[in-house]
Amino acid sequence: MSLRHTPAVEHASLPGGGTVTVWVGVPEDAYIEHSQVTNVDLQLHEGKGLVASITTSLSPDEEDEAHDLARRVKAAIEAGEVGLHAGELERFA
Repeated sequence: MSLRHTPAVEHASLPGGGTVTVWVGVPEDAYIEHSQVTNVDLQLHEGKGLVASITTSLSPDEEDEAHDLARRVKAAIEAGEVGLHAGELERFA
């Protein structure tokens, strides 16, 4: 398997209450066939909405690294070290 089929997903509790989903995987692209997409995104979802998204340096086959990234982002969010803005996630890219 690769991140094309199985993204890394973690659920983080927000310090002020609520939750956010940390998603690391190959995003859908309406213009490129999914099997041809090579970028891996780090996304934060709140409910059904996309809150923040950045492209990482990972490749679709780096599953262990993606799961590690998702866990690190979850821990940083829960500790209040980063907010839910793309600019604050850049250090993880």
